[in-house]
Amino acid sequence: MKALVLTGGSGVRLRPFTYSTPKQLMPLANKPVLEHVVSHLRTLGATEVCLLTGDWTDVICEVMGDGSRFGVSLTYLRQERPLGLAHAVQSARPFLGDDDFLMYLGDNILADPAGTVGQIVGDFRERRPAAGLVVQSVADPRAYGVAEVDADGTVRRLVEKPSLPRTDLAVIGLYYFTAAVHEATDAIGPSARGELEITDAVQWLIDRGDDVMARRYSGFWKDVGRAGDVLLCNRRLLGDLRTDLRGEIDQASEVRGQVVVEAGARVVRSLIEGPAIIGPGTLIEDSRVGPGTSIGRDCVVRGTHVSDSVVLQGARIHTSRGLRGSLVGRFATVGPGEQGDPDNRLVIGDHARIEMTVV
Repeated sequence: MKALVLTGGSGVRLRPFTYSTPKQLMPLANKPVLEHVVSHLRTLGATEVCLLTGDWTDVICEVMGDGSRFGVSLTYLRQERPLGLAHAVQSARPFLGDDDFLMYLGDNILADPAGTVGQIVGDFRERRPAAGLVVQSVADPRAYGVAEVDADGTVRRLVEKPSLPRTDLAVIGLYYFTAAVHEATDAIGPSARGELEITDAVQWLIDRGDDVMARRYSGFWKDVGRAGDVLLCNRRLLGDLRTDLRGEIDQASEVRGQVVVEAGARVVRSLIEGPAIIGPGTLIEDSRVGPGTSIGRDCVVRGTHVSDSVVLQGARIHTSRGLRGSLVGRFATVGPGEQGDPDNRLVIGDHARIEMTVV
């Protein structure tokens, strides 16, 4: 089966990190978001995956490669301007042809250990509606496409970001389509915001009398649009880890719970409390790490406590004042400081330096 993954978007809400990397490559449990997405698509039966890229084409291609390590074949197509999800489908037509396909928003995480999404996709593939939507009840649906659905799952109406939603069923970042969607994307015009909306294309199919169905998903779903979303997704994915201690852990250290210490990492006189992952080449010394924490490769964490945080490649943390709920950029430094509140929360970009002092 084919799949289309959308990796465009400027990531404004995740700055300063998205000045130097696309949000789809932000690491969660020490793997880029796109790795989680493509691996999930493989479990759903996709073997041919197209990454529709924007300004970060070369960077994404370098990280993701040809897809062989995920068990898929990866194709790269560039969308010159992000003009809506329906326009993305048009841009990928050379890859999609007339085949059925899944469309996955590349900044979305669906943590689904129970395999519910697989059952939903299997239902779509068996029934082959013109469009299959995955929906979830949300507290405030005004920021989403909202579906009105009959008891049997038939979609009667779909509205993009309504001011007065009639239901609480938000369309989440995974779609199923047959070739009928190409007629719809060609037939619709730009919305008020100047984009070709996929909701308008699906509504066009509904109005024509095509079969459009929805299935409810109640598991974890989040997009990594903000720093807090990155931390939330990281904690959730860390919960799926299996303990794997390939690094060097001295006798004065202790490991509790689900912990991964990757080969080449060293843990010295420290406590690692899972769920947590320590990347290769990283030194943890005289510190407490976790729970809910990812430390990337080639980092140094010394004399501190880091919990519920994401620390990216090459960062240095050596302050006696602890960090919690923090996102520390690549090659950033959190410098020495006096003993103080262990609940400091930081969001600092790549190559930044902060010294923790008491005023």
